[in-house]
Amino acid sequence: MVTKPDAEGYIIAPLPGAAGLTRAVEGVDQNGHRSRIAVVEERPLTIFLNGQEIVTAMTIGDYPEYLALGFLRNQGMLLADDRISGVDYDDDLETVVVRTDRKTSYEEKLRKKTRTSGCAVGTVFGDMMEGLEGVRLPAVELRTSWLYALAARINRTPSLYLEAGAIHGTVLCRQDRPLVYMEDVGRHNAVDKIAGWMLQNQTPPEDKILYTTGRLTSEMVIKTAMMGIPVLASRSGFTAWGVEIAREVGLTLIGRMRGQRYVCLSGEDRLLRDTDPSAVAGEEPRHSRKSART
Repeated sequence: MVTKPDAEGYIIAPLPGAAGLTRAVEGVDQNGHRSRIAVVEERPLTIFLNGQEIVTAMTIGDYPEYLALGFLRNQGMLLADDRISGVDYDDDLETVVVRTDRKTSYEEKLRKKTRTSGCAVGTVFGDMMEGLEGVRLPAVELRTSWLYALAARINRTPSLYLEAGAIHGTVLCRQDRPLVYMEDVGRHNAVDKIAGWMLQNQTPPEDKILYTTGRLTSEMVIKTAMMGIPVLASRSGFTAWGVEIAREVGLTLIGRMRGQRYVCLSGEDRLLRDTDPSAVAGEEPRHSRKSART
């Protein structure tokens, strides 16, 4: 899939009005009045690696090739030196088949075949720490001016969340510029789409920032570390294990980004505070997400 920067500078930006991502549903509001709102669609996508069925993910259906590639890479099923010979998506069958020159078999690793869209059950495999041994991320400088600029820009970008809610967003950034903005019903899907795009485009991770609207859980930290990205930032909060792993691998971890505020729980020595927080504009209520208030 060939992508080009849009008018706002994104390489890939959300398309909240795209066909098939939402549909109108009628309901009744608190006053008993009938209302019609847009709700997010979700559909199954079955991912195959060569001839083996790996998982069925619930997703909004955009960028299925990137989701498949990123999922397989983040699960350690695609190796760094694998030559990918094909990525074929069948819309009617709702399947993506990824083919490699290397013969693959993951019967022992597969434990179950349905990946839910819920936040608590993001991945289907047991040993999440596999592959993290020896990972040490580069100690890159992070300017607070970049963080404030990214938060302001991303929060104001037209998105499926602002259109219908019930969605997570993840954005690949470089310094103060957001590059690729993916959304999905599960935050893990959104991260995997980013990973798939990076793999397909051979994008170096060392100078990147990953921004997410979701919680900074252990799996989010592991995925970011496995992708080689040295900074992970979020509007939401942390889990203790996520913080512990971030400190072990040298990941700069920023959470609770709300207007002028943020909290850094890992990598604070890499922060360059080049902006006075009092000079940063507050966040408008209409751009606030539920995750930022918890």
